[in-house]
Amino acid sequence: MMTNNSVMYSIKILGEIARDFLFFPLWWYSRGLVMIITKTWEFVQNRQRSLALIVWVKNIFKPMYGQYDWQGLLISFFIRSMQIIFRSLIMFFWILVSLAFLVIWAILPFFVFYQIIFQLFI
Repeated sequence: MMTNNSVMYSIKILGEIARDFLFFPLWWYSRGLVMIITKTWEFVQNRQRSLALIVWVKNIFKPMYGQYDWQGLLISFFIRSMQIIFRSLIMFFWILVSLAFLVIWAILPFFVFYQIIFQLFI
């Protein structure tokens, strides 16, 4: 009785492994890709919130510390302009990192398949 159950479960397990192996590319480029794109979009939004780039752009013409004289307006404008440039560069870096991650995600199965074939036949 024990061997009969273990044979049945072994066949089921091997069937599940074969099914997962065959449907892996379908998952990778459908639900997996949608999941990674969603997570990447959330990552970029969180980086934008942490940099508060939109807040800096909205307040570029408002004086800092309530100084409405021309010196305060001029200094505030240039300081905020520098902050916007610096934070935009950082945001651009995070967008590039995110896009690189998406490209790596998309080509990774091809690279792994190529490496397996390369190791087997060469």
